[in-house]
Amino acid sequence: MAVTRKKKQEIIEKFKNHEIDTGSASVQIAILTERINNLSVHFKKFKKDFHSRRGLLALVGKRRRLLNYLKKTDHRKYEEVIKELNLRK
Repeated sequence: MAVTRKKKQEIIEKFKNHEIDTGSASVQIAILTERINNLSVHFKKFKKDFHSRRGLLALVGKRRRLLNYLKKTDHRKYEEVIKELNLRK
């Protein structure tokens, strides 16, 4: 259930800050959100997959830290990312 190369390119195009941007906080948050959503679908089918659940919690924590960083450095971009990805805050 990994994010495909094509899907990752679409996400990068949508959230990039400049022409060759592939690793900014907003791009990383969007990619992590896609991975988290894929894992959520996985857990609907495999309820007892606790090893993958631990990985999911790590992804959620990483996304939370990146969101906190983005909020401190560029609040306008933070608001855009939250709205675009339908994240609660």
